[in-house]
Amino acid sequence: MASVQKRPDGRWRARYRDDAGKEHAKHFPRKIDAQRWVDEVTTSIRTGTYVDPKSGKVTLNSFYADWSQRQIWAPNTAKAMSLAVRTCTFGDIEFRNLKRSHVEAWVKKMAVDGLAPGTIKTRYNNVRSMLRGARADNMLATDPAEGVTLPRARKAEHAMVIPSPEDVGKLLEAAEMQFRPFVAMCAFAGLRLGEAAAVQLTDIDFLRRTLKVQRQVQRAGKGEVSITPPKYGSERLVHIPNGLVQMLAQHVEHIGVHSVHQWLFIGDGGLPPHQNTTGYWWRKTAKAAGLSDVRLHDLRHFYASGLIAAGCDVVTVQRALGHSKATTTLDTYSHLWPTAEDRTRSAAGAMMNQALKISADSVRTAGA
Repeated sequence: MASVQKRPDGRWRARYRDDAGKEHAKHFPRKIDAQRWVDEVTTSIRTGTYVDPKSGKVTLNSFYADWSQRQIWAPNTAKAMSLAVRTCTFGDIEFRNLKRSHVEAWVKKMAVDGLAPGTIKTRYNNVRSMLRGARADNMLATDPAEGVTLPRARKAEHAMVIPSPEDVGKLLEAAEMQFRPFVAMCAFAGLRLGEAAAVQLTDIDFLRRTLKVQRQVQRAGKGEVSITPPKYGSERLVHIPNGLVQMLAQHVEHIGVHSVHQWLFIGDGGLPPHQNTTGYWWRKTAKAAGLSDVRLHDLRHFYASGLIAAGCDVVTVQRALGHSKATTTLDTYSHLWPTAEDRTRSAAGAMMNQALKISADSVRTAGA
């Protein structure tokens, strides 16, 4: 409900009620200006772009302080969101003055500071999720981050390093006895670093040759770790090869397990190893193998590429890797799947080989 009325002093009083029933009023010297203001506000309410005038004074920092308390986040997500806000250059600018140019300037600064495109994208997405929250609460009329251009990341096929089977063999040979199963689980079961560090004896079914991934090790401070569920959608049952089953059995027999939780690998305080510890083990192993440029996470790519080369479909690879969505698997590994051209070439080659074989057999038969 909106109205424009003339006051005794000659000025015009425009007023309206928002969706919550709260009345707002403003005074103008001319009726035409008062009517225009009422019409604009009424239109914004109808189109869903209305913003409470008082909300325009809110900043990203003050909004985050309240909004973050209502979110259900994993500890690492909370840290990432907090970091994004702290590094944001427009955190103290009121929403009513916030422009797309502020977001663009922040993105440019991150690029100039040398942050990787992936890091910039993550921080941008985190801040944008807050802006969307403010938009949903009618504190912003539009999303100032929409359509902002981000630095281009390298394509997966150029950025990804996939060790060869010979390289993986060298790494296993160079690894110390207690670390060798760790390397093998990353290479032949596709486990992430934190997942491999958190494996317990009860996770392994030696008879059925399966490995349950149901927890991970995360950093919890300087030298400290916390045990949490794996990434959303990453809890899974991995079917492992005989060789890995035997290696894990030998590890349990010769090295044993640790603490009442039966951790396969141990760090400080009876807990699984911190990422810094496994990083040290890995660097030592890679150097001994003459493969210092290979990362531990590259073994996960090795595992995925092997599944794809063996003809596994997208859903199978997705489940084995613990991706929450098939699109994640495709975004990461689509370049490894055979294309239609590859299949056409392979089919034509098979037909050609068969035809030439028949022709050769005919020649031999005729000359006999």
